[in-house]
Amino acid sequence: MKNKPILMILVAAFGLGVIFFAVLYLATLVSGGRSSKPLAPLPGMDRVALVKIEGLLINADHIVEEINDHADDSSVKAIIIRIDSPGGGVVVSQEIYNAVLNARKTGKKKVVISLGSVAASGGYYIAAAGDRIVANPGTLTGSIGVKMEFANVEKLLEKIGVKGMVVKAGEYKDIGSPYREMSEPEKKLLQAVIDDVHNQFIEAVAKGRNLPEADVKAIADGRIFTGRQALQLKLVDQLGDLEDSILVAAEMVGIKGKPKIVKKEKKMPFLEYFKEETASWFSEVVTRGLDRSRMSLQYRY
Repeated sequence: MKNKPILMILVAAFGLGVIFFAVLYLATLVSGGRSSKPLAPLPGMDRVALVKIEGLLINADHIVEEINDHADDSSVKAIIIRIDSPGGGVVVSQEIYNAVLNARKTGKKKVVISLGSVAASGGYYIAAAGDRIVANPGTLTGSIGVKMEFANVEKLLEKIGVKGMVVKAGEYKDIGSPYREMSEPEKKLLQAVIDDVHNQFIEAVAKGRNLPEADVKAIADGRIFTGRQALQLKLVDQLGDLEDSILVAAEMVGIKGKPKIVKKEKKMPFLEYFKEETASWFSEVVTRGLDRSRMSLQYRY
């Protein structure tokens, strides 16, 4: 009888331990993300890969790696790229765009682009590299343009008794400085840079969509379109959702019925997953703030 309370405590402790590790295991299973290796292919099965591009385009590395991995996988016959992004950095957009072209040319894959709620500016730049673009009727897309934002805090600093100073070598080295008004020569110089990057966007869309550059230039003023409007302008090929895009990809490569969908995933402890997602959110918030006060070319809606 005296040993009974001790036995009950041990049993309770063991039960709590089992529950604790079970919860950790389940948290690990539901913690999705990206991995450095694709899932092992199933012998004799043709598959369609799904790559998701979401949020502000800050870094292209993991997306390019994912596209390249699928391009090198012989069991993957087509790649669906789901875009739900307002755009972001010019170079990030261009690197992903090039990865899509490489998957089509070197990897010999068909690439179907599925547009989500927003696929504007840099998001649409990437889309233009695909074989076929499918958009929802209410998708916000287009916004073919480029911008560079600056903040001038000169008057604010004067009010609090602070004066900004810059020591430079080179007339344009502090171009875009927040401490003073921008001169007309500086504005002309930056406008030339922006115009060149804008022309790169127009050329990419014209080439990808097989449209005359003059037609693209006529609508490349930063305006946005619904998916239905984009269809009329030949910026997309058809209306539909992600499921429609999957069926389109399967049909393009001769897969009958609904294909096996694969995507890169990784399993990680819940705390690691939470840390990674928090870091990603913090990075986006900080980047948005910094973009207001630093020189940064943006294909962004």
